[in-house]
Amino acid sequence: MQNKKKPSFRRRGIYLLPNIFTTGAMFAGFYAVVASMNGQFEKAAIAIFIAMILDGVDGRVARMTNTQSEFGAEYDSLSDMVSFGVAPALVMYQWSFSSMVDMGWQWGKLGWMAAFIYTASAALRLARFNTQVGIADKRYFQGLPSPAAAAVIAALVWVGVDNNIAGADVAVFMVIITIAMGVMMVSNILFYSFKEVHFKGKVPFYTIIIVVLVLALASLDISKALLLVFGLYALSGPVLSIRKLRKLTKKKSL
Repeated sequence: MQNKKKPSFRRRGIYLLPNIFTTGAMFAGFYAVVASMNGQFEKAAIAIFIAMILDGVDGRVARMTNTQSEFGAEYDSLSDMVSFGVAPALVMYQWSFSSMVDMGWQWGKLGWMAAFIYTASAALRLARFNTQVGIADKRYFQGLPSPAAAAVIAALVWVGVDNNIAGADVAVFMVIITIAMGVMMVSNILFYSFKEVHFKGKVPFYTIIIVVLVLALASLDISKALLLVFGLYALSGPVLSIRKLRKLTKKKSL
């Protein structure tokens, strides 16, 4: 009788270094949720920004060490969902929306619905991004990136805590902003990706002035500086879209 050879299976490992940073980003997002449940909203907001830093590092480390993998890409997406989809929505809910039930059960439902709309929009944004990898224009993001949307939410909470603003007093305004961030994530508005920025190349003089002003503001009040930077980035997409529409209408009228 002939011995049947058993099929050999190649063990597939995962790259440790970039996934450590991805795990760190997910841990920061998870910690933000726990901190908000304990009323530590400033720590929760800071944790979301730490997750942003780690999320930016893991991809660069993978490219520098040539350790990109399909597993890493999927893991990074799941980490982003925790840190920039679930965490910001729950932090905002705990700080502001949970108080809306005192205004009536309808308002209470509006609060958690706003948080859910943001979370669902982040999931849709990440799913769309994953399906467009390799075919989309690298110069632009289609829809507001989830880290930028999370940064706006986290910065609003941080500024509110630093300035002794009660979340209940600005709950309706925060509902509008949170839903707006969700809608912008799933929109077709283009946002500049900064992927083609080369630090070795020349930049306009006003760019240096802007960097100096941002650093000066950050040294005075980092929470307001972050809100200004990411707030302007969130507005940049609609502004660019309006300018493009105006140019198209002018060309058609000629």
